[in-house]
Amino acid sequence: MELQKKALLFKALSDENRLRIVEMVAAAEDICACKILDELDITQPTLSHHMKVLCNCGLVACRKEGKWMHYRLDQKTLNAIKGFIAGL
Repeated sequence: MELQKKALLFKALSDENRLRIVEMVAAAEDICACKILDELDITQPTLSHHMKVLCNCGLVACRKEGKWMHYRLDQKTLNAIKGFIAGL
């Protein structure tokens, strides 16, 4: 994983709401945006912004099902960042 991608990933994780979202996605393995909205005190546009950041850095993958987006962790990116941290 190149340095710029690592920096984007850590920047994405520097927000408290995004950390909470990542924890929720990890716990559920696949979660609907509607469930995330139910748990967090944020609006749908704010959630969309956070999810865009998490998807753009490669940590979260998404798929559309009906009118809702579903999210899961991208295991390849997760394993790469685990390896980077373990090597420190």
